[in-house]
This record gives sequence, C-alpha cells and structure tokens, in this order.
Amino acid sequence: MDPYLLGLRLRDRRVVVVGGGAVASRRIPALLDAGAEILLVSPKATASLEDLAAAGRIRWAARGYSPGACAGAWLVCACTDSPAVNQAVAAAAEAQQTWCVRADDAEASAAWTPASGQAGDVRIGVLSGDPRHSAAIRDAVLAGLRSGQLSARHERGRRAGVAIIGGGPGDPGLITVRGRQLLAEADVVLTDRLAPRVLLDELRDDVEIIDASKIPYGRAMAQEHINSALISHARAGRFVARLKGGDPFVFGRGAEEVLACLRAGVPVTVVPGVTSAVAVPASAWVPVTHRGVAQDFHVVSVHVPPGDKRSTVNWELMGGSSGTLVLLMAVERIGAVADELLRHGRSAGTPVSVIADGTLPTQRTITSTLDQVESVVTQEGIRPPAIVVVGDVVSIAAEITELMRDVTA
Repeated sequence: MDPYLLGLRLRDRRVVVVGGGAVASRRIPALLDAGAEILLVSPKATASLEDLAAAGRIRWAARGYSPGACAGAWLVCACTDSPAVNQAVAAAAEAQQTWCVRADDAEASAAWTPASGQAGDVRIGVLSGDPRHSAAIRDAVLAGLRSGQLSARHERGRRAGVAIIGGGPGDPGLITVRGRQLLAEADVVLTDRLAPRVLLDELRDDVEIIDASKIPYGRAMAQEHINSALISHARAGRFVARLKGGDPFVFGRGAEEVLACLRAGVPVTVVPGVTSAVAVPASAWVPVTHRGVAQDFHVVSVHVPPGDKRSTVNWELMGGSSGTLVLLMAVERIGAVADELLRHGRSAGTPVSVIADGTLPTQRTITSTLDQVESVVTQEGIRPPAIVVVGDVVSIAAEITELMRDVTA
C-alpha cells in the first residue's frame, strides 16, 4: 500500500525519541525546528544531544527504555541499535495508537520519515521506497529551488515590500541561499555595480532590472533616487529586491535604505551577505586572524583619505596596533594611507597584500611592504575594486601558497 503523506504540526506536542546515537542526532534537530517538546530516553547520548539537554532544549531521561516511556507522546522514534528494543517501543506506541518510526526496519515501521529539506518557506519530502533514491531526488529539487532555477510565484500570501540582499564579494556562488531565493521571486531588481550581476540572466523575462551602480568618479544613481525607486515600486504592489555587493550593512548603505522604506511604511527585510572584507582575503589565502600572529582585525573604509575632515578613522590607533588592517576603497589613496600608518608606528617592512577582483576569474594579488606598496600598485596597474590587507598575516598566505605548490607539484 502506498503511504499517505502528511505534514505534522508538532509545536508544543511531545515526541519521544528512544536511543541517543547518530540516528537520533539527525532526527532531533528537525523535530526541534518543528517546535516539538522532545523527551530523549537513552542511557547514553552523543555530544550534540548532551549539549541540547544541558541547554534545556530537550529533556533527557538517562536510562534504558522501559514500559510507559512513550506515554503522552504524539509521535515516537525508535532509534536504538537493538532491534528487540525498537520492536518493544513500536509495540508500545501501537498499543496506545501513537505513530512510531522505526529507524532499523522500514517494513515493520508504522510511519516513515521522508528524505526532507527546506528552501526558504518551502519544505519538501520524498518517499520512493529507496532511501538513497529519495535523497537524490530531494537534493535535486532543493538545488533547483535554492538556485532559483525552480521557482513559482506565491499566490497565497504573495511577497510584498523590499528585500535588501547582500550578494557577496562577486562570485555568484557566494550569495546566500536565502538571497538567491528572494532574488528569484522579485518583480523588480535594483542592482549595484559590485553585485553578482551574472545572476540577473537567470531571472524571468518580465523582471524589471534597474541599474543603480555608483561608479567611482563616474556615473552614479543618487541614493535618494534609489530610495525613491524602492518605495514607489513596493507601493505599486511589486516585490522589490535590492541586490548589493558584499554585506548590505558593511559600508553598503543598507541601513539607510531600510530606514527610508520603514519611514515610508514599506515592509523590508535584510539578507546578510558574505562581506568582501573577509572573503576576498580568504580567496587569496590571507587569514585576517591567525593564532600567535594577530588576534584582532580592523575593517576601514578609505573613501576619503587620512586628514580629510570627513574622515572618522583613528589613524593613530591603526598605526599603533599590531592587528590586521583590512582596507576597502583604498587603492587610489594607498600612498597617503601608508604614510599615515608609518607616521604612527607601523614598521616599514610590514607585509601588505592587495587583491583586485577578489573571488572572480580575473582576481589578481600582489604582495609588498608598507613602504613600497604605493609604487608596486602603480607599477602593476592595480585598479578598483580591490582589498588591501596590512599585517603579518600576509606572510601566512605566502607559506600556504608555497605548501600548495609542493602538494600539487
């Protein structure tokens, strides 16, 4: 007989899990996400389950199974490594008319757990009689939903308002799953110059795309016009995605756009992104922290140079620190920055890495020292966008690169 698929709403309902091994460790997180009140019955438990019990998220009865343990349960999971114990648990559940999932014997199980997964607000479950086949189908469907290749408009509870989406450092594979899902649902997309624009080609033909780029010393869509476009399209009943590079709250003016929307009565959500301040150095094997080398790092925007009255950066602190400095928008002011850091105590021989087009196929990396970096940047013709990393962690990248050559040789 074919099983009947059903979604159980388990919030504040008791679920008894018998057995504290690997199977229980896989099942319990999903049950917690469903809001279940979980009783774990097992003399031993994995470290992750013990941690959940210590945090008060599950109740752990540290004993073997005994009759009566399933009392009051809406659902029972028999997950021990003993078929006899699992059979006894299933029989007790059957006697009290409670559904029971046996992890060891599908044919003897009153209920089956499908291969399941979630993409945004869509949860899917697959049953095929072959667990591996079910998992493969689930993975294929989830991949399509998460990439936006499988998408359908919401008809009941259709999205409204604005989503401010961090697109990551440039590589389209580094946008978050949530960001890609919301982008696929948009009616209108306002995109930045440094956003992963290749994703725009995957959108439906009827999606309106507005170029909101700000080109250094060139064309730029004024921020007030961007805010106005977000609000007007949302008020017209369209779901608007604001696709930005990096993380919208890291030198991205995302909070300004959120405030503008909320002040206009437009609902807004923010999807964090992978910030280039950390991702781009990592793409060049530069760790912004490293044990015994740097235990702090500072992210600084150099859109105005040291000494400019608009600058709020404490360059004296930056020069006197031994931590890593990650400088954004610094390439065209690197000479002034280097002079300021040297004046406030940084060593002339401090390693510096400059990474242009980080995470993209055109990525370039140069390594220099603080007293020579300006001339090297000029000689190599490095242009924005680029990230500058100042500190001894740059030497770790050199060691990693050398060892990688040995491994791949």
